[in-house]
Amino acid sequence: MKIYTKTGDAGTTGLFSGKRVMKNDLRVQAYGTVDELNSIIGLARSFDLPEKMKIDIEKISMDLFSLGSDLATPLVPKPKFDFNRINEDNISWLEQKIDEADSVLPPLKNFILPGGTKAAAFLHQARTVCRRAERLVVTLSGEEDLGNFVLIYLNRLSDYLFVAARLANFYGNESDIVWKI
Repeated sequence: MKIYTKTGDAGTTGLFSGKRVMKNDLRVQAYGTVDELNSIIGLARSFDLPEKMKIDIEKISMDLFSLGSDLATPLVPKPKFDFNRINEDNISWLEQKIDEADSVLPPLKNFILPGGTKAAAFLHQARTVCRRAERLVVTLSGEEDLGNFVLIYLNRLSDYLFVAARLANFYGNESDIVWKI
């Protein structure tokens, strides 16, 4: 199979339903932003992190691939194939990971600035891209049904990425950078 298909040369792309849309379609922007987020998470994972964090981040990367597929596959018409959409289990897993991190981290008493270790800096960047994806999904969800879990997953993921950045600093013996008013 060739990498280039030439089917997008006129500025369109195909959804998993077979429908062709413009590459600047809101749905494409949403899953494209999720793809960007996944790339940044891959960068963060490439730095020195505890193996447990790397495993967790890899799972999130897999989930983000599923989320991209979810966003690229409208609920209507029902797809002719089965795939894993983001579900309540994905959200519960993130909540468990947030709680685990919070049990290790010092209590948060101030706003903190992005930065610290390289991994933490990329995790903070991932958090901001996750928030952008969330904003796009909010807009898209006003136009069509995306199911019950996509938006919640992105909201919870940005929370996870915040505590993961703090955790990367904690394990890297770096203090969070406190915002001084």
